[in-house]
Amino acid sequence: MRVVVTGATGNVGASLVRALGDDDAVTSIVGLARRAPKWQPAKTSWVAADVSTDDLAGSFEGADAVVHLAWLIQPSRQADLLWRTNVAGSRRVFHAAARAGVGTIVYASSVGAYSPGPKDRRVDEGWPVMGVPTSFYSRHKAEVERSLDAFEAQHPGIRVVRLRPGLLFKRASATEQRRLFAGPFVPVSLVRRELIPFVPDVEGLRFQALHTDDVADAYRRALTRDVRGAFNLAAEPILDPRELGRILHAKPLKVSPGLLRGLVNATWRMHLQPTPPGWLDMGRSVPIMDTARARDEFGWSPRYSSSQAVMELLEGMRAEAGTPTPPLDPATSGRGRVREMLTGMGRRSGL
Repeated sequence: MRVVVTGATGNVGASLVRALGDDDAVTSIVGLARRAPKWQPAKTSWVAADVSTDDLAGSFEGADAVVHLAWLIQPSRQADLLWRTNVAGSRRVFHAAARAGVGTIVYASSVGAYSPGPKDRRVDEGWPVMGVPTSFYSRHKAEVERSLDAFEAQHPGIRVVRLRPGLLFKRASATEQRRLFAGPFVPVSLVRRELIPFVPDVEGLRFQALHTDDVADAYRRALTRDVRGAFNLAAEPILDPRELGRILHAKPLKVSPGLLRGLVNATWRMHLQPTPPGWLDMGRSVPIMDTARARDEFGWSPRYSSSQAVMELLEGMRAEAGTPTPPLDPATSGRGRVREMLTGMGRRSGL
């Protein structure tokens, strides 16, 4: 099997390339990324390409499957650029794959694609996929799913799989995730359990997560088994203030949702951090997912708990851990994180 992976150098992509390299069913991997890395994993060749602008036909020719992971979270202040990459770029990937005769497409959707839902029970893959209006990430994920609906109707012979994971953490993604969501002013010396006295207890802020290597295993299984449709992916336990307080040895502290949202919004507008308040809205709104279908149809189960994934990320932040690819390499932040500060906290990517 020849597999093309878009966004192959990011958090999920780097783990997936490794997982596919270890699978005997996979003969070769083409990794597409805006900047090709020097890193050389097994069976992998790199192509520098931007899914929103570059010709994809040559890279997809002869491929059996395409895994579409390429996605922008920053620059959060450039809505048009984000839409062109996330939504229009995804459409370009799907149609280029069809023209090249690719038989399987696996798309990286998300829990964020779901409409607001319950936190006290679990929903299956039939829950509405309309997103959370105030989150660009959620809106884009939902819009791409609607594009896939139309694409599948036009191309019934192509096997399409959509994976909808919760939040994804691993040690080696720590530098990227700190840069994308916290910004350069967060001192890693403070990311220690003994220095975190409390966690905010915000109404509705219950969410699911899993280790990135576990989601990579789900992609590998979706590629090599004859399955179709959407699959929820998450590990146990559900992360809420009580569980976060337990693993961090911190006390849950009641915080008004409006107060916290106002703080996030103010600091984003002041360019003190790169994350707009829509991310908080999404975390408070998306439902708790049932993951039985992935277990039953392609035998997937996570090796790590969600709590282990969180603690591994925090340890990675303290160690300024990374991976030798442009999105994950600590060196891309610059000495003293100067390159992060020059991008204006989400104004432009620059990295």
